[in-house]
Amino acid sequence: MKKQSGFVKDAIILFAITLISGLVLGFVYDITKAPIAAAAKAAKNEAYAVVFPEAKDFEENEADTAKIAETADEIAGKGFGHSNIDEVVTAKDGSGNNIGRVITSTSKDGYNGTVQISVGIKSDGTVVGITFLTLEETPGLGMRAAEKSFYGQYANKNTKEFKLVKGAASADDEISAISGSTITSTAVTNAVNAALYFNSILE
Repeated sequence: MKKQSGFVKDAIILFAITLISGLVLGFVYDITKAPIAAAAKAAKNEAYAVVFPEAKDFEENEADTAKIAETADEIAGKGFGHSNIDEVVTAKDGSGNNIGRVITSTSKDGYNGTVQISVGIKSDGTVVGITFLTLEETPGLGMRAAEKSFYGQYANKNTKEFKLVKGAASADDEISAISGSTITSTAVTNAVNAALYFNSILE
């Protein structure tokens, strides 16, 4: 009987410890949830600011985000290779006015795998710039996409779709491919074009 009583006592103590631990963890989560969310948003905004420095804030629009899934099949059939849209946020000025979007897209056609980029696009369709979130191509070849001499070609251009060319580009909608790395150049251009097309759907 004494043994059974001790077992019950131990069970009650264990239950109390578990209950208190759960309450403490819940309390800590509630306290840290907002700061963690704020830090995550700040980190994302910092990345978005690289491609849209004029913007003072970036906000998710639920309707725009819903369009990602709705238009996935349509974008897959537009000739942009294996590209898809990952995320979209609205770029706002200091007064809270919408001045464009930042669209994150991925191409699975890189030489060594996926190429993920964020594209800043003004309200009139002008590309502000692009930045790489994932780029793991061959050093000295595909990795040269991260050099401004290549990715800078997309900036300050207003076109519905970019065309990749070998040799020097002769028009605003043309992008000069990286010598010896057409695959990576194509993947990046496809990802940018997918972002541009998705932006046109939202307008």
